[in-house]
Amino acid sequence: MSMHDHSEHEGQRQGSFLTSRAGLVMLGFLVIGGALLFTEHRAHVFGILIFLPLLACPLMHIFMYHGHGGHGGNAGQDSRRSAP
Repeated sequence: MSMHDHSEHEGQRQGSFLTSRAGLVMLGFLVIGGALLFTEHRAHVFGILIFLPLLACPLMHIFMYHGHGGHGGNAGQDSRRSAP
């Protein structure tokens, strides 16, 4: 049975994938692909943008008011507070 010494590799830090050569190539392809998709399908994207305000209304109602019960909030509490 052979023993492997990995102590020489422990001091080296591994860089992130995005800073490696393969990561940079992938980012380049994604940027080029995104630019081509945007230029070719711009009319479709801008045609859908008209519906964003209609979509924003129910999403704001759900996420900002937490459903129908969050409008009043303090209706059952005494509105007078004692000053310290």
